[in-house]
Amino acid sequence: MPGALKRQMDAAGVNWSAYLREVISQRIKQEEERNVAEAVLLNEKLRRKAPSGWDSGRVIREWRGKRR
Repeated sequence: MPGALKRQMDAAGVNWSAYLREVISQRIKQEEERNVAEAVLLNEKLRRKAPSGWDSGRVIREWRGKRR
């Protein structure tokens, strides 16, 4: 680290380790939120309406019957 920058940081009286931990934590939260938002958008893009006459109850009963 350049000496001039080190002196400026020392003069500021900031706990730089704590500051950097907080900034990194905030950035991680932003990235996680962005990932969730992208997942929701992708899910909405892939989602499609069930065909006309689709009986989900029948399909569920059929699969349950196959498990036994």
